[in-house]
Amino acid sequence: MRWSATLIPTLKEDPAEAVAPSHRLMVRAGLIRRVGSGSYAYLPLGMRALAKAAAIVREEMERAGAVEVLMPILWPEELMQPTGRLEAFDEDLLRFTDRHGRPHVLAPTHEEVVTALVRDAVKSYRQLPITLYQVQTKLRDEARPRFGILRTREFMMKDAYSFSMDEAGLEGCYQKMREAYGRIFERCGLDYVVAEAESGAMGGEESHEFMVPASTGTGWFVQCAACGYAANVEKAGVPAPPEPEPLDYEPELREVETPGRTTIEQVSEFLGAPPDRMIKTIIYVADGEPVAALVRGDHEVNEAKLRQELNARTLEQAGPELIENLTGAPVGFAGPVGLGGVELVVDQAAARVQDAVTGANRADAHLVGVVPGRDFAAGRVADIRLVTAHDRCPRCGEPIAVRQGIEVGHIFKLGTKYSSALGATFMDPGGLNRPYVMGCYGIGINRIVAAAIETSADEKGIVWPPSLAPYEVTVLPLDMSREEVTEAAESAYATLREAGLDVLLDDRDERPGVKFKDADLVGIPVRVVVGKGFLSSGAFELQVRRDDSRREVAAGALVGAVRECLAELSSPARVAAGA
Repeated sequence: MRWSATLIPTLKEDPAEAVAPSHRLMVRAGLIRRVGSGSYAYLPLGMRALAKAAAIVREEMERAGAVEVLMPILWPEELMQPTGRLEAFDEDLLRFTDRHGRPHVLAPTHEEVVTALVRDAVKSYRQLPITLYQVQTKLRDEARPRFGILRTREFMMKDAYSFSMDEAGLEGCYQKMREAYGRIFERCGLDYVVAEAESGAMGGEESHEFMVPASTGTGWFVQCAACGYAANVEKAGVPAPPEPEPLDYEPELREVETPGRTTIEQVSEFLGAPPDRMIKTIIYVADGEPVAALVRGDHEVNEAKLRQELNARTLEQAGPELIENLTGAPVGFAGPVGLGGVELVVDQAAARVQDAVTGANRADAHLVGVVPGRDFAAGRVADIRLVTAHDRCPRCGEPIAVRQGIEVGHIFKLGTKYSSALGATFMDPGGLNRPYVMGCYGIGINRIVAAAIETSADEKGIVWPPSLAPYEVTVLPLDMSREEVTEAAESAYATLREAGLDVLLDDRDERPGVKFKDADLVGIPVRVVVGKGFLSSGAFELQVRRDDSRREVAAGALVGAVRECLAELSSPARVAAGA
């Protein structure tokens, strides 16, 4: 392709709204343009990178035995009612009513649709296992779209769904997909960590995320260097704290005035009590019933763990009115002592605070000298808090690191959640009808592209891995007024194309500085420079974007030299880590 014949609107300055490197560089390099909040158009370079990522995904899905289908983005709302996901997705789900008054949804993912499809087409165990996949648009009404294509309302996903007759079959499909994901991310040049994960709105029994460590990632996970344990912060277990040493005094329960102090920081400073001696009482509504979650003042409630502990389908923080009705106090003064009409779930660390500060269930007042078990019944004690960097590995007890990352893939063991709800059954060898045992497997195609940029870019611009680069090589003639230069550039362009390489010829009549800056910004892995050196020696200058290495190459050796560079840049140096 010729630069003059395509659309590459590069910018000299960073866009004002862009924060993440991938967002900033994709706009500056002319890969994307914002259409609306969380919605982007892909220009030619961006589309080529996206297509290359999708092609790698398709190749590895086929290699793993998955079969491609295409399912609609739009379907009747009633399809999601039996699975409870209308409530699970809540405001993230885009819904509308058509001209006939029928409610519809726009696909956040396709579990219900594919389950209904297989229910009607696969009747016998002899047709199992089977895995179907698609590369399709998904839509979610993201509350805070940000970081360009990392967090959007509309995105491209590869989603696959396996159907097996039993748990052993599911395990086989799950491991095939896990291995395929490893190959995909290695081919895309991404370092990644496999982390145990919370299933969330997808449901199911077990799941793993594939995280690319990055400072602008929207996800957090913990990792243990000693044993390799990794889990996202929603899933990461926290070992029970050791039994505290007995106090040499009996704490006196008493009420103290704390006017206007509603936060842990304010109360801690006012009373001179460290946050780890304080117990927060947070009121939730789980499946319509109030519940109080208690954690230490220096900890935060892990709502995924709390929901699982309660076996609740829905969980949300209570509003100010309900809190005041239950506690008799405004927000900021709730406490467990004397709190009735609500179940208490106490985090294991909070249960071992021996001389605690809590809310007094009265405005502008707190209790000091609170002892769990003496002053309130700590009946249900569980791990319900978020992990911190001060915690230890739940597997081996060694220190852990809390890291930021980009979730590029997620695999789930769904079990029979969807097949049972939708009446999707097959006839087993004994003639009985049984629900399919399912798995689902998602990859964010857009996020692969963004993650590659986030983790490899430098101060000059994008540094593509060859597998995702819009073009593998670019030819830069530096003086378009010299016939020898233009002819040599055209010859190199034609030769490389005939050899099957993706080539971009910068045929613009621009100054060398402009061409070099744009080449750095766009980040094509290898460039062939036709300039003064060619006029004096007849040799091309081969430059590698990643390390800025340069060497002269004779015309007859050009194809081999370019392929050698690309092979070196593509050598797998990425090793999966984690669970």
